[in-house]
Amino acid sequence: AAEKPVWTYPSEQMFFNAMQRKGWQPDARDMHTVVGIHNAVNERAWQEVCAWEALHCAECPQGPRLAKFQGRPADLSPKARLLNFMGYAPPFDRHDWTVDRCGKTVRYVVDFYAGVPVPGGPAAAMWLDTRPALDSFGAAWDRFCMTSRFITSWAWQSAPPQSPPTQQARST
Repeated sequence: AAEKPVWTYPSEQMFFNAMQRKGWQPDARDMHTVVGIHNAVNERAWQEVCAWEALHCAECPQGPRLAKFQGRPADLSPKARLLNFMGYAPPFDRHDWTVDRCGKTVRYVVDFYAGVPVPGGPAAAMWLDTRPALDSFGAAWDRFCMTSRFITSWAWQSAPPQSPPTQQARST
């Protein structure tokens, strides 16, 4: 039986070098913590992608595989642009993740927003907005289905509040 490929995270040195290449001035002593947070957030994003992919378990029972990952911190997604126009803070990062769903290529957008730390919770709080990119009818249908499930489940009434993007003060 063929082994399922496993995503390998960058080492602290690789992460440090990448940050320097991108113009950041990281402190090598911080890399253990930074890489740990980075990996935990990516695991959370993958869990959210898998929740969307669960809509397709009948057509792809072995589940999705991450095919490609692209950071796009300077590019606002259309949804982030709309929220920013409405007065909300823009995400601090964006990734586009390309998933192989049993031979079908599906792109996801992950917008990363700074959250408000919860007392007793982790110091680094963030909110992820993960969803299929609207580049096919199937992606639009998936968004409709997930939104409908959420609304009709009444989970929104009892769900603990998340840290949504914070609204910026508008100058008059």
